[in-house]
Amino acid sequence: MTKQASVGPSEARRYEIRLGTHLAPRWATWFDGMTLTRASDGTTVLTGPVADQAALHGLLAKVRDLGVPLVAVTQLEAERPDAAPHPTR
Repeated sequence: MTKQASVGPSEARRYEIRLGTHLAPRWATWFDGMTLTRASDGTTVLTGPVADQAALHGLLAKVRDLGVPLVAVTQLEAERPDAAPHPTR
């Protein structure tokens, strides 16, 4: 059995969850502090940190319970402090 390393709150992975419809801004609080953005293509994008796989499944269960189409789930690259652009000389 493979053991998965636990991720602390400061190390939560960031996800983008795209839904196939526009959600009203009031739904943002229901999605555990995720940023809710209504895109011009008619979709809604939820973006933010997700503590672990159980939390991700919880968010996806909320999408299912709403009955809205799930378009995509994307794990975003971690923002690394050492990845800042270097000034040009």
